[in-house]
Formats: sequence, C-alpha cells, structure tokens
Amino acid sequence: MTIKLIIDKLPDIKSLKNEPLSTYTYTKTGGPADLLMFPKTTKEVQDIVNICRETNTPWLCLGNASNLIVRDGGIEGVVIMLEEMNRTEVNKTSITAQSGAKLIDVSKLALKHHLTGLEFACGIPGSIGGATYMNAGAYGGELVDVFKSAEIILKDGTIKTFYKEDMDFSYRYSILQKITGIVLSVTFDLHKGEHSQIAERMAELTHLRQSKQPLEYPSCGSVFKRPEGHFTGKLIQDAGLQGYVLGGAQISTKHAGFIVNINQATATDYVSLIEYIQKTILDKFDVQLETEVRIIGRPIKN
Repeated sequence: MTIKLIIDKLPDIKSLKNEPLSTYTYTKTGGPADLLMFPKTTKEVQDIVNICRETNTPWLCLGNASNLIVRDGGIEGVVIMLEEMNRTEVNKTSITAQSGAKLIDVSKLALKHHLTGLEFACGIPGSIGGATYMNAGAYGGELVDVFKSAEIILKDGTIKTFYKEDMDFSYRYSILQKITGIVLSVTFDLHKGEHSQIAERMAELTHLRQSKQPLEYPSCGSVFKRPEGHFTGKLIQDAGLQGYVLGGAQISTKHAGFIVNINQATATDYVSLIEYIQKTILDKFDVQLETEVRIIGRPIKN
C-alpha cells in the first residue's frame, strides 16, 4: 500500500515495482527492489526522501551498482538510482559533476580540458556518488586527493555542503558509510597539465587494467580491501584458491582478487564464495580479509 502511495504522490518520477536489480548490478545478480526510482532533479530526490520519511519507508541510494552485491532476496522499500543526474561543468581548474555521472567520463572530461589529477580514475567503473561513498582509488590515487566539496542531501531532506575535512576520508571509507545521506554533486580541485602527458598516463593505466583484470566477465571489481602487509591476490593464490568455482561464481583465473560470474551465478553464490575465501585465508595465514564490495539486501526466503 505504501509503495502505491509513493507512486501516486510522485507520478512524474520514473518508478518500477519489483524490479530485478540483476539488470543493473555489474555482477548481473541480485533480487528485486520493492520500488526502483530514477529522479532527474535535486527536488525529486528531496521529494523521495521526504515521502519515505513521512511514510516510514526505508530507502537506499545505489550509485550505479558497480561495487556491490545485492542479495537474492532484493531490497525492501525504495531504491534510488541517480543515473539520470549526470551533468558536469568545468570552471577553470575545477570540475563539478552530479552524482550519477561516471567517474571514467569525468576523467576524460578532465583530459579534454588539460586538467590533471584524475588520471587514476580512468578505469574505475563507478559513479561519482559511489566513488565518494567509498573513497574510490586505483594505481596510487584516491578520490580524496582531488576532492574539494560535495552537496549531500541528509535523511531529513535538507541539503548540506561537505568539504574535505568533513568527509573523514580514509582507505575505502568516507563519512557517508556512517551517516544517512545521498551525494548530489561533487566538485574536484584539479590542476593544469600537459594534455599529452595526461593522455599518456591514462593510456598506460587503461592498458594495465585491461591486461590484468577480468573485464570479459561480469564482476563487482576488487572484492577485498588490501590487508596491511599483504596482497589479497597473492594470499588467495598461495592458498590454492585461484580458479575455484562455487555455483556460477569463480575466483578469476586472471586476477585472484576478483570474483566473476561465469555461469548465471546468484548473489548467494557470490556471498558464499566470499565467506569461503575469508575462512580459508584466516585458517591458513591468520589474515582477516575485509570486503571492499558492499553486500546489501535481504537473504532469499527459503
């Protein structure tokens, strides 16, 4: 009844009931969202947050679903995807990008305007909002290195500007993992650079990614955080797990830090394989692997 009320109250926002999230996740797994909504404006995001608060309906913002696993039971309440909020703007040496813009596209925009600082992001398949949530990084760079500020809508519907010092950034962490909020846009502080040098560095990192990562299969990207003093992939290799298959999910034979969907894997396959890896590495090497990927949603009902 509540879902129908939300749809009736917000008829101008694209909404899909019981929509399979496997259509959107990079693993191609995941159960349905009770209601999936695609706002186009800040006001529409506010309207969703406000009506969810008024009706006591849980809500969640997914980014572009690149670095997460949605359990097979799906997600209760409203799931918000901001893919239609993807505008970008360049102002001298700053770029402001809406949350739904792709980090890869923003790095290409920086190159076009001879701006350096985002080269590390040229192969990260997340959205701006999702990248901010987890302080995304690769090849020695992190979002914190170029972050200036973000406009964030809080759970009471108000909008607040968060600056770098407000974000509590650390390795694959930001304050957004502690508070309830949605990134609306982010401003990056970059620097002028030589176009040829920026392009060369991006080409180098793109080659590294394509040669070392299993991009030919659906995956959630790097599954685990790097444990201090170790490399996750090597631990998994040394444990003899590389290539191990559980259901339709496999520890990639190309990069042991990735789990790929090779045969209609379910989210349950993914989660079970993650837990098996964690137990094996703890038993063999006394190293506790923490997930970098977010695991959310309801377990499947028996």
